[in-house]
Amino acid sequence: MSNENKSILEFDYSLICEYFASTERQGPGSPEATIRALSFIDNLTDESRIIDLGCGTGGQTMVLAQHAPGQITGIDLFPTFIDMFNANAEKLNLRDRVNGIVASMDNLPFQEEEFDLIWSEGAIYNIGYEKGLNEWRKLLKTGGYIAVSEASWFTDERPAEIDAFWNDAYPEIDTIPHKVAQMQKAGFIPVATFILPENCWIEHFFAPQVAAQEVFLKKYAGNETAEALVANLRHETQLYNRYKAFYGYVFYIGKKL
Repeated sequence: MSNENKSILEFDYSLICEYFASTERQGPGSPEATIRALSFIDNLTDESRIIDLGCGTGGQTMVLAQHAPGQITGIDLFPTFIDMFNANAEKLNLRDRVNGIVASMDNLPFQEEEFDLIWSEGAIYNIGYEKGLNEWRKLLKTGGYIAVSEASWFTDERPAEIDAFWNDAYPEIDTIPHKVAQMQKAGFIPVATFILPENCWIEHFFAPQVAAQEVFLKKYAGNETAEALVANLRHETQLYNRYKAFYGYVFYIGKKL
């Protein structure tokens, strides 16, 4: 397999972490998309408990905290991301209600029915969409909400190149109706579904990486793994520009029965 066709998950996690620590977001999204998804969530109060799983450095979490009441806990596997997460909360004077901790999303240190809202932007793939919905549901109070963004096909058929790329990187990618059906089967009422607009990829995810890549390549000049990582990410950008009519990220919002 050539470097440009490798999944990002095949690279050194420390390099991936360092690279994405230099960008505000670690996946496609935007403040506007976060706020839109939040608009479908009812009954949050100052006493509500919210968890953001796979929070990264907290780009979306801070938007959430500025537009929703309640206590917010961010969870990520990488200590570097959590350090930056807590520093960002401090800068925005949110530290009294926003806290990040290091933990794995498939082994969470919480009780059942502890949360009113589970949030996860572009990260549920780490555990798998169907598994995540079923396991995380236990953490939600009855009537609580889950909001996740997930890579999805927009069409039943697509060109072989992009089909092979995504099925290699994330075999659980599927069409929107199938994802909604999986949410319903997991015990949620599907409340809303919407496709993230192109600017969530181009403006908020790919564009900030251009400068980050130059700095990264300069620091790791001659390091084949670092160079292959950047080549992989540039290839992903090219694929999106070529095939964005066929796939993207979709927000799925559900309410626990």
